[in-house]
Amino acid sequence: MPLQLLPARDAQAYDAVVAGLPITSALQGWGYGEARRVLGQTPERYLIQEAGRTVGALQLLRKRLVPGLSLLYAPRGPALADINLLPRLAPALRRLARPGDTLLKIEPPLARYAELIPEALGLFQRSEAEQPEHTITVNLTRPESELLANLHSMARRNVKVSQKFGVEIVTGREELLDEFWTIFTATNERASLGAFPKAYYQTMLREGASYGGDAYIVLARSEGRALAGGFFLAMGGATNYLFGGSVRDDRPAEDGSERKDAKAPTAFYWGAMLDAKARGYRSFDLWGIPRALSEDKHSFGIYRMKENFGGEKVWFPGYELPLSPLAPLIKRALRRRKTQNNLRKRGSAEDVL
Repeated sequence: MPLQLLPARDAQAYDAVVAGLPITSALQGWGYGEARRVLGQTPERYLIQEAGRTVGALQLLRKRLVPGLSLLYAPRGPALADINLLPRLAPALRRLARPGDTLLKIEPPLARYAELIPEALGLFQRSEAEQPEHTITVNLTRPESELLANLHSMARRNVKVSQKFGVEIVTGREELLDEFWTIFTATNERASLGAFPKAYYQTMLREGASYGGDAYIVLARSEGRALAGGFFLAMGGATNYLFGGSVRDDRPAEDGSERKDAKAPTAFYWGAMLDAKARGYRSFDLWGIPRALSEDKHSFGIYRMKENFGGEKVWFPGYELPLSPLAPLIKRALRRRKTQNNLRKRGSAEDVL
């Protein structure tokens, strides 16, 4: 029986479906789409139905490429009751496409290991995902003592050091944005990463928590100064660490000597995990580790830090569906533009992760 795509108009009803599906992501939530409007992208939401029964939800972002041509993108989506529905979704998506839509990219949020990722799912062919494909997820359903025991020994030691120095974990939303922004900006400048306009993060904080999801900030403060922090977007049983960073504490100690390291980044990760567990989330997605490891890249340090927290390495694959004869040309142009951006920002053609 064919699948149908019915336009979703009620934000709360839509988010309730997304949150309740077993294969899902907060990036399919209504609030994430509203934040993408700040970047000039237009969200469209649909309920996926089979014989009158809702079996999925889909948020598509229409991204204008040049006048008259666009790309459709489902960030970490679609959300589905069963991954076997995905191949059957292609005909409905093709009927949905407008004349100027050239290519559709999806990222079904079903974490898999490399050997289990098929090259094709019906008409969908494997392609490069826009969100980080490789990540580490932590199962938060285990007792706190087990989570702590599962940390790398260095991380456990640093947790104790941070506690000894009185590092404080604070959580909140808009009231913490300026402190987070200071850390985030310094980290991006240090690593030559770049960021979206501040209005994008402000919108996600507001809209991400408005319809059924959650958006919040976690900071690690030492003697009143935030030294590490992260921005989280959550829905259903999972929270996602989308953005973050840390800064060095360059204040002198009271006696004028160099201040000892309070291990704020470790305190942040551990505190964010415990906070997510207290909020009732079952999974903690650390959001992005490198595709290929290289010790001379900034991303290697990110990988080593995230690996210390005892999670499981998984892969979220990307797929694409051509909608126009122009699709191959569009793919090459997008790849070339991304490479040029990498060269301009960091002096390297390689992607960050």
